[in-house]
Amino acid sequence: METAYFYLTLSGVLTLLLWTPYILARVFVWGPLTFLSNYPKGFPAEQPTPPLWAQRAQRAHLNMVETMPAFIAVIAGANYLIGDSAGLAIGAWAQVFFFARLAHAAVYILGVPGLRTPVYLVSWAAVLMIAREVLV
Repeated sequence: METAYFYLTLSGVLTLLLWTPYILARVFVWGPLTFLSNYPKGFPAEQPTPPLWAQRAQRAHLNMVETMPAFIAVIAGANYLIGDSAGLAIGAWAQVFFFARLAHAAVYILGVPGLRTPVYLVSWAAVLMIAREVLV
């Protein structure tokens, strides 16, 4: 289970860091003084439009935030219910999850056509495979 917890930790760090690109874009679009003073005038009804890549970065971050609870739950459940008996397989699927999510973020932010959903589905399948290890 050490490997699974290692990749769970890396996934948590990735989740924390994924907000950085779109926050930095806000600093540049809004200007440092407006950014530091809270919000631009008329926010949220009116606001400077962020670049498209920054909008995609925000959505990639939100998608990761939405996916992490399921990943955390299957890792915690695996540890509680089966412990180290299936640690190797669970660790491998946790590694697949992390690298798929890393690729998902890159593909999403860069706007690479046709890859976002397949890469997401790989991470989704990894969560299901961890659950399968627990339930079978």
